[in-house]
Amino acid sequence: MSGSIAAKDVKALRERTGAGMMDCKSALEEADGDVDKAVEVLRVKGQAQAAKRGGRAASEGIVASYVHANGKIGVLVEVNCETDFVARNEAFQEFAREVALHVAAAAPRYVSEDDVPDETREAEARILREQAAADGKPEQVQEKVVEGRLRRWLEETVLLKQKHVNEDKHGGKTIEDLRTELAASTGENIVISRFARLQVGEE
Repeated sequence: MSGSIAAKDVKALRERTGAGMMDCKSALEEADGDVDKAVEVLRVKGQAQAAKRGGRAASEGIVASYVHANGKIGVLVEVNCETDFVARNEAFQEFAREVALHVAAAAPRYVSEDDVPDETREAEARILREQAAADGKPEQVQEKVVEGRLRRWLEETVLLKQKHVNEDKHGGKTIEDLRTELAASTGENIVISRFARLQVGEE
């Protein structure tokens, strides 16, 4: 099978995913030459590798800033990696800038689901239960409705769960998707540690 994988396909896959040459060749072999399937293979492997890297210390990085054109919204984001070499990498810095731009536009409240306080989540669930009951939904249906609405609420308020606001550039990928891809391409643990969003006239 390895002899039937064309070099141009390997090159095209590498340009599309940013993965290494040997990884692209291996993925194409596994996918029987199907480029779309190979992209999925690389994505799954990248997520698995990123998960393994998750425990490694990310003590380098940068603080990226973004100020909206009207000067009324400003954002600071701290994004960490493992080495100064990656911190100076153009793709890493571009990712940090893209996150800052996204935070300005989407106004998330938390970085990750783990950052949502239990009392906040419980209060939201309580409101959603009351709404489901007020809608007259049967009791056995109410909990499923609440679960679905709570999931949507998390997608709206948690940074990593949000789809990047620039749909044309990022094709509906979430911030977590983009973080995982960067971790896979750099071989390092990438962490969005915190952000601050200031808007004129807003507490």
